[in-house]
Amino acid sequence: MIIDFIITILWSLSPFGEAKVGIPYGMLNGLNIYLVFLVGFSANALVFPMMMFFLENVNRYLIRWRFYKKSAVFVARRAKLGTGDKIQKFGVFGLMFFVMIPLPGTGVYAGSIAAYLFKMDKQKAFLANTIGIFLSSIFIWTITLLSINDTV
Repeated sequence: MIIDFIITILWSLSPFGEAKVGIPYGMLNGLNIYLVFLVGFSANALVFPMMMFFLENVNRYLIRWRFYKKSAVFVARRAKLGTGDKIQKFGVFGLMFFVMIPLPGTGVYAGSIAAYLFKMDKQKAFLANTIGIFLSSIFIWTITLLSINDTV
């Protein structure tokens, strides 16, 4: 049981799943559905401060390496293309909407990178990311809950 919670947290922290995978994993493994929501959402919300720390401190040292720089430019372009028009047109609400969409590549990692690239106010960007994650997590949690109840 503890291992399933740890895996839920790791999926929710992971750029390959975020809470979009962590929450269903925990629910489908029989964990308390309310605790899974809280754990998955909280872990996913922690990504923003970690990403900001990385982008502001660690990134400047790693950018000197060719392979990293090439990868970072690729990721930055994708984040800017995916969010650029939404953020420029709607600001914080555009970022929130982008993070909220429960599709691959639209989570808090891309939202954090976009907020960094567009030099958004950190507090507003954190709030937008957190609200977007919350709404996305509610959607995923509800869909998973409905699908579990249909199969029982």
